[in-house]
Amino acid sequence: MASLSFRGIQKSYDQVQVLHRIDLEVASGEFLVLVGPSGCGKSTLLRMIAGLEAVTDGELYIGDRRVNDVAPRERDVAMVFQSYALYPHMTVRENMGFALSLQKRPRAEIASMVGEAAQMLALGSLLDRYPKELSGGQRQRVAMGRAIVRRPKVFLFDEPLSNLDASLRTQLRVELKRLHQRFGTTMVYVTHDQVEAMTLADRIAVMNGGHLQQVGTPQELYDDPANRFVAGFMGSPAMSFLTSVDPAAVLGVRPHEVRVGARIQPGDGPLLDAVVEVVETLGFESHLHLRLGAEALVARVEGPPPGLGPIQVQLGRVCRFHKESGERLR
Repeated sequence: MASLSFRGIQKSYDQVQVLHRIDLEVASGEFLVLVGPSGCGKSTLLRMIAGLEAVTDGELYIGDRRVNDVAPRERDVAMVFQSYALYPHMTVRENMGFALSLQKRPRAEIASMVGEAAQMLALGSLLDRYPKELSGGQRQRVAMGRAIVRRPKVFLFDEPLSNLDASLRTQLRVELKRLHQRFGTTMVYVTHDQVEAMTLADRIAVMNGGHLQQVGTPQELYDDPANRFVAGFMGSPAMSFLTSVDPAAVLGVRPHEVRVGARIQPGDGPLLDAVVEVVETLGFESHLHLRLGAEALVARVEGPPPGLGPIQVQLGRVCRFHKESGERLR
């Protein structure tokens, strides 16, 4: 295990700056998720840890070692890519043990380590198959197994689940959490999916436009966002923003804080006239897409949803944001 330290990290391509003074500490054994929209710089930051991108300015440490000029193979990190990156002419067993073979490890040791990782990832019966004979989920397991057998100081994951269907993503998220609990190795995981971020992370670093917006636990970011961007990015369904209710600020309200029907508390705030335009029924709950004057609002309700048409709602806890800067008003 090893800690990571980003000290004033910047990255530029010619005159285009893509990372702006990133200061971030990752504790040894921590599961950190870098999250943000496409193009925000999260994958660039991950590739810097691996040594696949050079640092333009600032200092990057793995443990106590400054690694700005250290070759990728000497950093003791393992990376799992979105595209699997398996060798098509090698079996699962050969793919998983390839890095160990390059290190001239004894065959018995390689077989033992590959076997242990295969059992952990339910790949034991697939070791003699080739990548073309595997499903997408199985291929991603092989890519994860190839990283596991190396026992690196740091695991790096670059959107490894984005090519999988929803049920497989859920299954592999659970397996990733189990792996982290078993090995306790430092993990840095990149995704644009905030659900993945919130379910996997010890802490989340939210990025936008090459800037670090906020770092905290999933619950801290959900309950106490630093600005409108973080508030709107974290949470599903997303926070709704209203500009007409309070002229002094933009109001942000989570769907579960929009009270409808029996949840309305008399005397606890005004009732607002809205119109139910769309109902998404999910079984145990429903999402109501409301029109509040000229503005849109989403409510999360349990039990049978109301029909389309006029309805009264009440706002519970809200966040206030500066209309110009988007910063949170306390």
